[in-house]
Amino acid sequence: MSSLPQHSRTARPPLGVGMVGHSFMGRVHSHAWRSVDAFFDLPMRPELRVVAGRDAARVEAAAARLGWAESTTDWRELLDRDDIALIDICAQGSVHAEIAIAALEAGKHVLCEKPLANTPAEAEAMARAAAAAAERGVLAMVGFNYRRVPALTLARTLVADGRLGTIRHVRARYLQDWIVDPEHPLVWRLVREEAGSGALGDIGAHIIDLAEFLTGDHITGVSAVTETFVHKRPLGTAGSGIGAQAAGPTSGSADGIGTVTVDDAAIFLARTSGGALATFEATRFATGRKNALSIELNGSRGSLSFDFEAMNDLWFHDHDEPAATAGFRRITVTEPTHPYTGAWWPPGHGLGYEHSFTHQARDLVEAIATGTTPQPSFDDGLRVQRVLAAVEASAADSSRWTPVDG
Repeated sequence: MSSLPQHSRTARPPLGVGMVGHSFMGRVHSHAWRSVDAFFDLPMRPELRVVAGRDAARVEAAAARLGWAESTTDWRELLDRDDIALIDICAQGSVHAEIAIAALEAGKHVLCEKPLANTPAEAEAMARAAAAAAERGVLAMVGFNYRRVPALTLARTLVADGRLGTIRHVRARYLQDWIVDPEHPLVWRLVREEAGSGALGDIGAHIIDLAEFLTGDHITGVSAVTETFVHKRPLGTAGSGIGAQAAGPTSGSADGIGTVTVDDAAIFLARTSGGALATFEATRFATGRKNALSIELNGSRGSLSFDFEAMNDLWFHDHDEPAATAGFRRITVTEPTHPYTGAWWPPGHGLGYEHSFTHQARDLVEAIATGTTPQPSFDDGLRVQRVLAAVEASAADSSRWTPVDG
């Protein structure tokens, strides 16, 4: 990963991009598409053609602010345009399946934000559509951006190289606090029909994917609990934050109060196909924690630990070292030989959240140009969806041990 292909910057074909959604994720993806060609030598030239949204005034303003040439209120228009080759889906989970399947059938490559869908059935349909499209050279990727944090990409390499030996423990958590206030409005992320699930799918999906990505193993069964701490919230919008747009019309009531229909927190135990024991925690009620994603792996030969609040550092313990000098040591992942970092700044000059999305865009463009299946694939997204479903099933049945389908 540290040695990136070099391409001539003359006579490169364009890659027309159309994006659906322009709030939090749309802003981050727009930044990635604007910046990726400036820092990486790409075989194709991404062009921000059209952004789609539900409100004409808002999407027009977003296009001007985020660098898109045009805007529309009908995402289907993107499918009919010959100058658009890739559809980037940043809208709520309830529309992922419809848009992705239609785009793939229309011959458009697809990047879809996580979680892949709201249900395993939707995710299965999307994976089937992706498999059929791949036979025609049309590719699909699901957007688990944390795989592209250089420290975590390096962590995967250490595990794959056997530096940790047999993985015995996985400890993962993702903590936020943006809905602690009970007066925070009922936005779409708090409504099952729009979001599929709450903290579980929104942020829990990330640590499920990371655990499988880092270990190379699959989660085979879970025992879970979930909780909703605030059941009623005022209707309205929440500005420009994580859950910016309001919930749909079916979630409210005449008195301006709506019902939260998703989990606020999820905790579960798991086993992996490699024999490891794993613990997961996802909550949006951890006061003081804004975006605290952390994961630790313990193996027979060593351990590693990562905390997104210090995202340029990876902590590594080599258990084969003599006891007198053994212990966790910090690796500052900013050297030009580290994954992705050689395209950016001098050593010691850290990267940020947005860079993981630029790396994601870089890898997708390379995959499209070479006809290589991008990772994570829709099959990877489907596997995460099945774990989410098993967690909900276990929590609904007194934490009963629940095998993961597939």
